[in-house]
Amino acid sequence: MLLLVLNVLFVLIAIAMVALILMQRGSGAAAGSGFGGGASATVFGARGSSSFLTKATKWLAIGFFAVTLFMAWYATQQAAPQQVQQDLGVMSIPQAPAADAGSVPAAPGQAPDAAVPAAPELPEAPAEAVGQQQAQEPAPAQEDEEQ
Repeated sequence: MLLLVLNVLFVLIAIAMVALILMQRGSGAAAGSGFGGGASATVFGARGSSSFLTKATKWLAIGFFAVTLFMAWYATQQAAPQQVQQDLGVMSIPQAPAADAGSVPAAPGQAPDAAVPAAPELPEAPAEAVGQQQAQEPAPAQEDEEQ
């Protein structure tokens, strides 16, 4: 309930600050007041709105920071550390079964005693037959390019 009230107050202060800051004159507006456009157009009196708006903005900013710091402190107090869990659920490293020193594990899907088949050998072609075949093939015809 307290955080709800503080959040509403926080938003209202922020909106009021934005409105007050936008109502203030910029630093360049003071140059125009020297030519007669300054004091007659103000609602806040002959001194202008600078003193009222700056004081109101200052107090709203102080309230904004105070509410912010209190909400941060309150949130850290509500999130008090709970009892620390000693067992984090990390599993211990399982021990592998002892294997024979000279044995190699079998590949998946292969019987341990299956022999690896050898690749068949290709017969070599005689050198004479290769040379005769190249001589019988006609050379590709060259086309004349006409442009």
